[in-house]
Amino acid sequence: MAHYLMQVAYTPESWAKFIASPQNRAEALKPVVEKLGGEIEGAWFCFGEYDTVVILRMPDNAAASAFSVAAAAGGAVKAVKTTPLLSIEEGMDMLKKAAESGYKPPQ
Repeated sequence: MAHYLMQVAYTPESWAKFIASPQNRAEALKPVVEKLGGEIEGAWFCFGEYDTVVILRMPDNAAASAFSVAAAAGGAVKAVKTTPLLSIEEGMDMLKKAAESGYKPPQ
């Protein structure tokens, strides 16, 4: 399964709800991710542009993007950014293929 980094920014209304009734959203989302064939490897609160980061393992891009779209459509978040992650081995393969691609920049 592929890994994905999901970054989420909550709306002010969502933060107000969290303050009034704290909850572990990773636990709440676990069944949703599992229904799409994936799993949550870890989740963290953070500060800056995004409020939460989650590492997901999903079977494919369609499942990962379905989860991202569902989260965005729910109205609790103001931004969702999902980034596919390459393992080091996949990255090394990518570099090898890039070197062999024959690409030449514009002259």
